[in-house]
Amino acid sequence: MAHHAKNLTYEMFGRRIPVQFYCFVRNFSMAAIKPNISVEYAGNATIIGFTDEKILEEKDINALQKSIMSVIEQAERINLILDFGNVRFLSSAVLGLLIRISKRIYERNGQLKLCNINPKIYEIFKITRLTKTFDIYNDIETASEGLSQPN
Repeated sequence: MAHHAKNLTYEMFGRRIPVQFYCFVRNFSMAAIKPNISVEYAGNATIIGFTDEKILEEKDINALQKSIMSVIEQAERINLILDFGNVRFLSSAVLGLLIRISKRIYERNGQLKLCNINPKIYEIFKITRLTKTFDIYNDIETASEGLSQPN
């Protein structure tokens, strides 16, 4: 019997703790599903940090989509900040995922901000003109400041 952890937030002593998603098999065996993310709630923002340096494989991108969409679905209206601070390499499929995430957030009257994007990855955003689609900030603090206050 397999089930997935639903609690996505762990904060201890003011630090973000990476969330790993597990599949429980035959009571005590666990297999981690990659990639890993961390989830933190700060003020009116939900901050998802990518903990992997490389997001390249289709299976990882599919796992990311499930994880992030699960976080989005938990809130009626979400203000989401995606922190790319650890990411050095990503495939073009991640750009498609970001567009799907953006669409879902805006359908729910939420906001999406991206931050801490590596300069080489930022160039890809510029070339594909996604800098006009996404609000991109240097760090989490300025991304948080860019969020509208809840009504």
